[in-house]
Amino acid sequence: MTNQTKQVELLAPAGTPEKLEIAVHYGADAVYLAGKDFSLRNFSANFSLADMQTARRLTRENGVRMYVAVNIYSRNSEAQAVAEYLAALEAIAPDALIIADPAIFMQARKLLPHVPIHVSTQANTTNTGTARFWRDLGAARVNTGRELTLEEIREISADSGIEVEAFVHGAMCIAYSGRCLLSGYMKKRESNRGMCCQPCRFHYTLMEQTRPGQYFPIAEDPRGAYVFNSRDLCMVEHLPALIDAGICAFKIEGRMKSIHYLAGVVKVYREAINSFYSAPDTYQVRKRWLAELSAISHRGYCTGFYFGDPDQTAANLDDVIHPGYRFVAKVLAKGPDGGVRVLVKNKIVAGDEVDILYPDGPARKDMIRRIVDPNGLTRALAQPGSTVTLYLGRPPEPLDLIRRRQVPEETP
Repeated sequence: MTNQTKQVELLAPAGTPEKLEIAVHYGADAVYLAGKDFSLRNFSANFSLADMQTARRLTRENGVRMYVAVNIYSRNSEAQAVAEYLAALEAIAPDALIIADPAIFMQARKLLPHVPIHVSTQANTTNTGTARFWRDLGAARVNTGRELTLEEIREISADSGIEVEAFVHGAMCIAYSGRCLLSGYMKKRESNRGMCCQPCRFHYTLMEQTRPGQYFPIAEDPRGAYVFNSRDLCMVEHLPALIDAGICAFKIEGRMKSIHYLAGVVKVYREAINSFYSAPDTYQVRKRWLAELSAISHRGYCTGFYFGDPDQTAANLDDVIHPGYRFVAKVLAKGPDGGVRVLVKNKIVAGDEVDILYPDGPARKDMIRRIVDPNGLTRALAQPGSTVTLYLGRPPEPLDLIRRRQVPEETP
């Protein structure tokens, strides 16, 4: 079924309570998060049950849907613990569960029959028959396998009778639907149980058989060699085609990424989606969207498998010239005298020229005119981890992010 009459959903990652606040602030329609166990990002801080209750209140207050990932492939020894966890989610009342394992799917159907289930991309749904299979079992949505072309996704959306969700931005695993065995083999940390050590991001060298002990670097770019790792996905230039294909939800990868990454990506896709629906016939990609995505740390962008492009390149983004940014502070609250209380993430110096990243519109340039510590003393600088009051030309709003351009000796 297509989803042309309903606006596409922007689904953002929320690896921590802080990231949840940022995703909501910058315009996500829905967020996905997980508990301390049974998800594919066990090394993200994730959410306790108490955290989830708080998250549920926040999302409801802001009209944002909340999906809970329970998408590991479980073992027999975990069946009881998974059942107890699912039962505990009854009190949370998420808008949906994200599941890959058929056993967990059936447990959830029994224990939480009223909660919709979204089938994870880990289940590698790659054809209409499989999508119908999940529909007939009671699933409400499938996240299609990343290996599919846009035309294949269009066919599934049109003929399966189930909602179709797809990733539009972020890191991509080198393995088929994320089913990588390298992490388990090299570090005894199984990828499909939330413990991937990302061996595809390791630096590797070559050793010639007749010269043992002599290692030769594999040159790729000035930052090093990443012989297994794929480029990051970026589909911002192709949103109309994705919507036309019947995709109902655009999913952003990155539960373990920074809040600067999250804010920038959610902001850009929110603006792009709103722009499309306000004037579909005249929709154009704005250069500042591309500049924002290019300024965020990434491994080069591509369009994945959507267009069957063997080079998988996104030509327009890598040509964008942008300054390097260092994220320096998150706004916590506004003061009565025009100052803003901030949590410092990287060193700030009075006189720094900064950008304020708002939820809508271009970043605004400003200057840090004064820094005041909690004791009311004016300081020349503030160090990471501290909470200070900043005075700028115009005070930003709570949860806005502040960044400055990097100086040459700094690394991203």
